[in-house]
Amino acid sequence: MTLQQVKENFIVDVATKLFFEDSIFNVTIKDIATAAGVGEMTVYRYFGKKQNIVLAVAIKLEKEILSFFDLSDEKTGFDKLKVFYNSYLKIYKKSPKHYTFIRDFDTYMLDFKDEGGLEGYEKGIDAYKKMFFEAYELGLKDGTVKAHENIETFYYASTHSLLELCKKMSYEGLLSQDDKIVKYEEIHMLIDVFLDSLSNSK
Repeated sequence: MTLQQVKENFIVDVATKLFFEDSIFNVTIKDIATAAGVGEMTVYRYFGKKQNIVLAVAIKLEKEILSFFDLSDEKTGFDKLKVFYNSYLKIYKKSPKHYTFIRDFDTYMLDFKDEGGLEGYEKGIDAYKKMFFEAYELGLKDGTVKAHENIETFYYASTHSLLELCKKMSYEGLLSQDDKIVKYEEIHMLIDVFLDSLSNSK
């Protein structure tokens, strides 16, 4: 790793901390440079513009989150899918700010989607899909999972729904009804719905 890469990684780590403490929208290049102890021009020289730092943080966090999805110890396809879905809850319990960042990231990057550069981030997301389908195919073979007519739509519907719920639960409640539920229990209940529709248990 070159000295420049070390410095870039450090700036990304600093930016991550600031985004978690405040938000992508409020943190400026100047804030990042000050916290990192470097000049603003150094940040611009390495990253060019703020959205590139935001994207670098997103890719970094994507790799960290992937480490939660360890299905290797499970023997059956259904057990692997159970770990897969429950990893969303595990992340929420350990660091709900991950989901807060994803929510801000999705909104912030909409303004720059036509500029490209999201390929690396999207490639990382594809790793989750591959993991899911490997577990699903194993479940079909070992009889623990039932076949779905359109499993790809099921995958996207379930993961999008779960991700959106985790993002919502990572913020403070807006309405009085938001204070009437235990957030992680709501996430757990949604996971159970998805698992029940996949399980082939009699």
